Amino acid sequence: MFNVQKGMNHMATKNPIQSADRIFHILEYLVENGPSGVVEIGNALNLHKSTVHRMLLSLISLGYVNQNEKTGKYEMTFKMVRLSSQILSKMDIYSIVHPHMEWLANVCRETVHLVQRVGNEVVYIDKVEPIGLDSSIRMASHIGLLRPMYCSGVGKAILAELPMDEVRAIWEQSKPEKKTEYTITSLERLEKEIEIIKKTGYAMDNEENEIGVRCIAAAVLDFQNNAKYAFSISAPVNRMTDERVAELAEHVLDMKKKLSLRLGNDMYNK
Repeated sequence: MFNVQKGMNHMATKNPIQSADRIFHILEYLVENGPSGVVEIGNALNLHKSTVHRMLLSLISLGYVNQNEKTGKYEMTFKMVRLSSQILSKMDIYSIVHPHMEWLANVCRETVHLVQRVGNEVVYIDKVEPIGLDSSIRMASHIGLLRPMYCSGVGKAILAELPMDEVRAIWEQSKPEKKTEYTITSLERLEKEIEIIKKTGYAMDNEENEIGVRCIAAAVLDFQNNAKYAFSISAPVNRMTDERVAELAEHVLDMKKKLSLRLGNDMYNK
């Protein structure tokens, strides 16, 4: 039987940063690979088996790992799941995203929106205008505004993250209408645009919902790779030229990455 206290005392003499690094690597390995033995973990992480053994003892004492009595292998408990659930239940999307929106609005000198998907539509849940913006050119949008996904940049950004079967179902249920002369009114055209969005990472609203306004948008992916939220930069067409869109795209893609990481999506770490 392992002496847990002895293992803990031995760990106390180690560099705390190095020990933390090794412990989290072992946790991540067990999460990704399931029940594993000491030698298996050590070989995968390039650690001596005595080091792996000590780290596992610590994790057992903290309740994150169990040792299977029959196989001798180590496996995760549900403690991490409980912690994750608590984190998610207390996560305030506004407090996470709003500071980034303020930064983006003031750097780009344009209006930034945040939306949340609600069924087949998106609802605007936050809006930031740059400090000192001329009141004569403020966006007409407002928090609480509902819009279909097929005719907005933020909506199309979310659609591009969904399976095509779901996109087609949303299209059929949305009863698309021509809001402007530029509005997408055919599924074929929407599918082609979604392919472009998948390649570029961002979506455009080219006066499709409101004449005189263009938007560049991107979805935010959470820890399950779901796109529940999206944000956009909106501006009058005379300021949102194709050259300007190319400049803003860098900021949009960078913010998409940062916010997705904050929501637990680790695809950018791979």
